Amino acid sequence: MKPDAMTDSTSPAGGIPRGSVPGGTFLADFLYPAPAERRVGAIIGWWEKRRLPYNLIVVGTGLVTMTVGSLIMALNGEFEPLVWFRVGVFWLVAANVSYTLGAAIEIALDKLFGRGVLPAGPLLFRAGVTASVGATLFPIIFIVLGYIAMSLGIGF
Repeated sequence: MKPDAMTDSTSPAGGIPRGSVPGGTFLADFLYPAPAERRVGAIIGWWEKRRLPYNLIVVGTGLVTMTVGSLIMALNGEFEPLVWFRVGVFWLVAANVSYTLGAAIEIALDKLFGRGVLPAGPLLFRAGVTASVGATLFPIIFIVLGYIAMSLGIGF
């Protein structure tokens, strides 16, 4: 096997093709996909193919945050579903704007550096999913800390 078989999407049949994880699961294949062909249309298509699963992940983690927040707010008698809905819609729009930047950054990198850099799509995608999940779940920390502080009579 050539030394670059793991990094070159055009590796020979003897190498492991990029985007396939030996013994991989659906999650591994999803998070470590083969890169797009180095054309603007192919890069945009590659990103758009993953937009729905990305949105489902963001919505799912958002529902976890909203559930925890709603339960704690209901304990305090301050539950306002319309506020959660507005925040959720804003967050989903912001996440999709950020997601669109992934394709734009990959295209810019390809135009600036050409073949001098490996395709950045899979790495940008993983980083974006990770950051989105983290940022969506992060408010739970403040919701719980706020509830504890209020319960102890030292807050807000």
